[in-house]
Amino acid sequence: MSTKDFLEKDYYKTLGVSKNASADEIKQSYRKLARKYHPDANKGNASSEERFKEISEAHTVLADEKRRKEYDEARSLFGSGGLRMPRGGGQGNQGGYDLGDLFGSGNTTGARLGDLLGGMFGGRGTQAKPRRGADIETETTLAFTDAIEGSTVSLRLAGEGPCGVCHGTGAKAGTVPRVCPTCEGTGQASRNLGGFALSEPCRTCRGRGMVVDDPCTVCSGSGRAMSTRTIQARIPAGVADGQRIRLKGKGAPGERGGPAGDLYVKVHVTPDKVFGRSGDNLTVSVPVAFTEAALGAEIKVPSHRGVPVTVRIPPGTPNGRTFRVKGRGVRRRSDGLNGDMLVTVEVVVPAKLDNKAREALESFRAATAGDDPRGDLLQRARS
Repeated sequence: MSTKDFLEKDYYKTLGVSKNASADEIKQSYRKLARKYHPDANKGNASSEERFKEISEAHTVLADEKRRKEYDEARSLFGSGGLRMPRGGGQGNQGGYDLGDLFGSGNTTGARLGDLLGGMFGGRGTQAKPRRGADIETETTLAFTDAIEGSTVSLRLAGEGPCGVCHGTGAKAGTVPRVCPTCEGTGQASRNLGGFALSEPCRTCRGRGMVVDDPCTVCSGSGRAMSTRTIQARIPAGVADGQRIRLKGKGAPGERGGPAGDLYVKVHVTPDKVFGRSGDNLTVSVPVAFTEAALGAEIKVPSHRGVPVTVRIPPGTPNGRTFRVKGRGVRRRSDGLNGDMLVTVEVVVPAKLDNKAREALESFRAATAGDDPRGDLLQRARS
């Protein structure tokens, strides 16, 4: 909170008391307003939460005798109307204050005011703030085709959330929490360390700002309980084995109106009997006959989308050669286009030959006797 905000706020008006109100009157008014506007009693109501912050801020100053005196003195110094900021800079400015001079080291009034405001805010905490829910991690297993095309899966999650019996209040049915007498609803306590004060969560209410006298039998007054829930999660197309998918806002619920955490899903992909994967490309090995590789052929190749594609094998194709089929791979998340399918041929040598096939191969060997496939290898080895 800035110095300007501090001087312009009327804490007496915020608490609905007069400037001459006693300490008891201030405390009673604060407790009444705190019960009415506490976030636990007005879940999801942003205006009530903001009002509670203003009430707690006002009480933080007025409940402390020294700070209240300093606050009154500061407002008296600038007039009952609060701080009036100058309309323009420079020495010609009249009817206002130059904050650069006012808080400068050469100005005794500014130095005094700086010390005064520093004392009012040093180490003083405010009410417990909304807290974001925890992130959750889980795992799921997809079939190869579902990972490529995308799939919606059911995920059963177990974690801590608002108690379903007391709805997060921590109080037994028919009862309500009361304002913590130690921190007076702020959820924070100040510990004096000599030259400065350290703000920490209140040990009495554990930072909640409320105390439960008759706790809920299910959550023992914590307002939190373990629960299970099932959600439908959409796994995007093209997810790879071992990849983590982040689902925003699907994690554990937040506290005191805070946002929910995120859900991280680690995906395991079951290997396919036919296809493999290389980045955004699918891979498949296709057996071809010796004659198809030698003479050339058009062969049918399976596709993961169910419709086979035709691949032309040119004459003299060696074993292990890879052909690329455009657009038959995995959909890319970057541009929505598909990768390719890489088709690798494996020349199959017949294990058994009948007499006719043997005679044909003997004739083929005789016709190609002058061609030594290892001649170049031996020549390079000798050199």
